Amino acid sequence: MSNTAAPSLNRRRLIELVGASVGGAAAYQVMTRLGFAAESPYRGPIKLDGDPKGASVVILGAGLAGMTAAIELERAGYSVSILEFNLRPGGRNWTLRGGDVFTELGGATQTCEFDPGLYINPGPWRIPYHHHAILDYCRRFGVTLEPFIQLNHNAFLHSSNAFDGKPQRIRDVKADFAGGVSELLAKATRKGALDDEVSAEDREILLEALRSLGALDKDFRYRAGDDSAYHRGYAKDPGGGLGAEPIDGAPIGLHDILTSRLWRGLQNFLSYDFQTTMFQPVGGMGRIGEAFARQIPDRIRYGAKVVSIRQNETGVTVAFEDLAASGAVREAKADWCVCALPLTILSQLPIDVSAPMKAAIDAVPYASAVKFGLQFSRRFWEEDEHIFGGISYTDLPIRQISYPSTNFNAGGKGVLLGGYTFDGPNSYEFTAMSPPERLRRAVEFGAQIHPQYGAEFENGVSVAWHRVPFTLGCAGDWSDEARSAHYNDLCQIDGRIVLAGEHASYIPAWQEGAILSALDAIQRLHKRVVAS
Repeated sequence: MSNTAAPSLNRRRLIELVGASVGGAAAYQVMTRLGFAAESPYRGPIKLDGDPKGASVVILGAGLAGMTAAIELERAGYSVSILEFNLRPGGRNWTLRGGDVFTELGGATQTCEFDPGLYINPGPWRIPYHHHAILDYCRRFGVTLEPFIQLNHNAFLHSSNAFDGKPQRIRDVKADFAGGVSELLAKATRKGALDDEVSAEDREILLEALRSLGALDKDFRYRAGDDSAYHRGYAKDPGGGLGAEPIDGAPIGLHDILTSRLWRGLQNFLSYDFQTTMFQPVGGMGRIGEAFARQIPDRIRYGAKVVSIRQNETGVTVAFEDLAASGAVREAKADWCVCALPLTILSQLPIDVSAPMKAAIDAVPYASAVKFGLQFSRRFWEEDEHIFGGISYTDLPIRQISYPSTNFNAGGKGVLLGGYTFDGPNSYEFTAMSPPERLRRAVEFGAQIHPQYGAEFENGVSVAWHRVPFTLGCAGDWSDEARSAHYNDLCQIDGRIVLAGEHASYIPAWQEGAILSALDAIQRLHKRVVAS
């Protein structure tokens, strides 16, 4: 056995293995040390120094990117206006409540029938603690936040081909996987298999860590008993009075967890994007878009469908259909343009930009995603199964079920996110269905996890993002090759036009990416305006 310190690279590999086996905190520390995890670079409100001398900017799209640009530019002295296709602000920052009506591409119209106070967020639905920009804007604009519960150990992991299709508690799978892997690693360590990787001192510390974090017994085994029950819970919980003693639960064998592939669900809680604490606005994600819009009263023209974008040496002209006036074509003129339209829309419009920027606009497909909001007559997941918030994951086409993070233990009706597919065959299959068929299938699949679905389901809505007219997709889906070839061209100021949005960021599909993109774009634009 070597008494010399092991090389740092080997030690890092070992720490990474331990972290992946026994907890997200350890994994995150490894990611941070190796430079894989980085927080949002936002460090506070921007300041645009210098007089723009009344320069005007037309902004296309009243999503968070467009409204961020408008708010900050107006504060700096610009004359701003926004053209927005929808009759509301926020873009993909959207909450559906009872009475809302929306029509998807192809003409299918849905009316949300949720009871008062119930809602679903078909777009963004959670905010990580390290998304500093959106958290700062929420604080400044008075948007009240509450915890969003990502990890609930009492929610389910489900495979239709394992355990006779019976869902398994996340707590059990997480503890038993960590225990099984810790036992294997402890055996290897005690047999000297890692002597070339770690020092003698590290070996003893590692065994101590594995025993503690893996809930191993004194012989470094993971078995039913007090140690494992401390992590995974009990077959019969401790109580009071006669017969109150607990009964330890029997761990799931590591072989069964591996072959079931349920361990895949655990990665959703290790990921940096989904680590505690996460937030949501009280009353729905759309409260953020509404708060942004209040900062720029009378600056947003709703029902304006952009049909072309032209520029010359002196300014920009945007033609748009006025949907409130039977589609009459009108024009908006300004000195500069911040375009925050999704690339799926922008790629179909006549636009005067350079060949490199046009190639960049055309190079980025958008991910397909489908979400389902399902109202039930009672909160059976709380009353029957004691699941208060969190997400269950499944290999069924709905992929996941998210439980509301509000109104716990209050009884009454509730809305589940009854499925969320993000790209891939499941999204395309659901997108091809009619809205009623989507709901029928979502209830059918969900009943395999929660048998109460059939008796308790009342109504629902579905949003298939490739059929949403104002985006034609969920979010920019960059490949590494496309980003290398086109990303910088997409973000350049092209004449008098600059683009902004989550697609012009390294945080695609997140609101933080949209805001940071807008802040970067307008700071560069402002320098050019002041210099000219």
